[in-house]
Amino acid sequence: MCGYQVIDIGALDEWRAHHGGFDQTRSRDGRRVVDHELTVQYIGLTANALQPGEEAGYWHVHSRVEELYVFLDGRGQMGLDDEVVEVGPGTVIRVGQGVARTWRARPDSPGELRWLCIRAGGEELPHLPDDSARLPEKPMPWRD
Repeated sequence: MCGYQVIDIGALDEWRAHHGGFDQTRSRDGRRVVDHELTVQYIGLTANALQPGEEAGYWHVHSRVEELYVFLDGRGQMGLDDEVVEVGPGTVIRVGQGVARTWRARPDSPGELRWLCIRAGGEELPHLPDDSARLPEKPMPWRD
């Protein structure tokens, strides 16, 4: 078995064409649960796209999972408990356990709201990756 996997989720403007979700009842256009396509142990990833004016239509909360939202394109808003936060390209939001969340693409967004949602749970990550080891004897693979 190989220790890595590679898939292509397409360019940002192709994300909306994907229909997916965590199960059939929670599937929608513009959602791809990438961690269902890879052998992932500790993290999850979804690639998402909403059309201007479209919204999640529900709130949700996690008791064990922490999420990191990385917005790449478009304009939108996230509801976080009793707050509304404006989001756009370059906005990164960490949402901890117990925080209610929802999102929408603003009706006046110049295009689709596109973002990655990275999910993780379990053990707390160390401040520095203490399980790494440099390999100074291994040559770099670039040949240009």
